[in-house]
Amino acid sequence: MKSPDAGHSDLADACSPPRPSAARNARLKVVGWECLIVAVLGIVLALAANGISPRGLRLTTDYFPRSIQNAAPAIAGATQSPVADATAVALTPAEEVLAARLQAKGLRLVTSDQALQLFRDPRREQELIVFIDARNDWNYQQGHIPGALQFDHYRAADYLAAVLPLCQTADLIVVYCTGGDCEDSEFAAIFLNQAGVPAEKLLVYAGGMAEWTTRGLPVEIGARHSGNVPPDHP
Repeated sequence: MKSPDAGHSDLADACSPPRPSAARNARLKVVGWECLIVAVLGIVLALAANGISPRGLRLTTDYFPRSIQNAAPAIAGATQSPVADATAVALTPAEEVLAARLQAKGLRLVTSDQALQLFRDPRREQELIVFIDARNDWNYQQGHIPGALQFDHYRAADYLAAVLPLCQTADLIVVYCTGGDCEDSEFAAIFLNQAGVPAEKLLVYAGGMAEWTTRGLPVEIGARHSGNVPPDHP
């Protein structure tokens, strides 16, 4: 006959969770090491591919700058601008929110009408007013505002040599991207300022290509100054 203590011991053993075996522990360690090795190899291969690719990202570049350094404090104080400050014209509630956000970053918003006014300004032909397309190459080639320079800030080094000299001599620079939720125009404008372009020259056309094409305004296809502007645009 078993003693009462023996019965309690058997019951405790039956209720206790099974203890992992040494073999199972060893297997878990092996799996953990395998996962770590795969992760490290993945990072190494990704860095190698990025370094080899001619369009690889430069890891030392800040592609998402958060503020303009030494920006002009008075946004509405750019007296040389022929366009009224966006805060002085009628804005939709969404545009008011966007204008305030841009102002906090040291940037100015231009509306669709203001962008069109600048596009039709004779000084654009003299490259004293410059439009900057902040989208990638594929989108730019599909159609951009006629005469706009491309500046994909993710690959800034590929474009700065062509863009900076014109920005330095221009009176005003209108930066745009796709529009809507796209923030590349803001990032590109901040990047250009940090590269030495005065903040008071930089204007962000947040409506971008989506708004421009919706209004049926001119679109140039292919390279800059390709002259390939579909005739159905004004």
